[in-house]
Amino acid sequence: MTTLSVNVNKIATLRNSRGGTEPSPERFAEAAIKAGAHGITIHPRPDERHIRRSDVMPLRALATGSIEFNIEGYPDRRYLEIVREAKPHQATLVPDPPHVLTSCAGWNVFEHAAFLRDKVAELHDYGCRVSLFLEPDQAMVEAAAETGTDRIEFYTEMFATAHAAGKGQESFAEYAAAARHAVDVGLGINAGHDLSLKNLPMIRELPGLLEVSIGHALVQDALWMGWERAIKSYLHVLSSK
Repeated sequence: MTTLSVNVNKIATLRNSRGGTEPSPERFAEAAIKAGAHGITIHPRPDERHIRRSDVMPLRALATGSIEFNIEGYPDRRYLEIVREAKPHQATLVPDPPHVLTSCAGWNVFEHAAFLRDKVAELHDYGCRVSLFLEPDQAMVEAAAETGTDRIEFYTEMFATAHAAGKGQESFAEYAAAARHAVDVGLGINAGHDLSLKNLPMIRELPGLLEVSIGHALVQDALWMGWERAIKSYLHVLSSK
C-alpha cells in the first residue's frame, strides 16, 4: 500500500491568520496519526507564513515508531539547519524561491546538478532519506539519480489539471513512463501537489509509488466531513484496488 503523509501547512495558515496558537498543527497532526496516517509533512518557509520554526520539534516528537516525518523546502542554510536539528526521516528538496505562494515546478536537475549533489550528500550525513521534487521527464529522472538522491517526488499539478479536464489518462501515461524509468535507475517514487479524492484513484497506480503527500485537498474535504473521516477516506482510496 502507498503511504499517506499528511501536510499540515494549511492548519498553520489558518492559525496564523488570527495569530495565537489555534488551530494547533500539532493537535491536527496527532489526530491524523490516530486516524491512520503514515506520516506528517511540513514546509517551513523563510517568512513562516504557515509552519513556524517553533512548530518543527513538537511535530517531530509525534513521529515515533513507524510514523515518518518529512520536511520540504529549498535547501538553503536555514533549511539545512532545521533538518540537522530535527533529523526527519525524509528531506524533500523543492526549487521554490522565497516569494512563491506554493511549489510550482520541479527541479531543473541539469542546471543545478552540482548544487543538488552537495545538498543530498550533506542531508545523508544528517541521516535523512532525500527526495527531489521533479516533473515527469525521463531525462530529468535519470539526472536526478546521478545526484545520489534516494527518491523523487513527482510534482502532480499538471496531472491534476489534466484529470479535471477529462484528460487524466493521457497525463497519467506520461507520469507512468517516467515512474518506470525511475524504478529502473533505482529511485523510490513519491507524489504530491493537488492530489485529491477525485484523482488519487488513478495516480495511486503509478509504478513503484511509495508515498503521497496531501494537504490542501484533505483540509478542504475535512471542512465538509471532519478531519478523521477525511483522513480515513484518503487511506481507503490508497488501500483499495
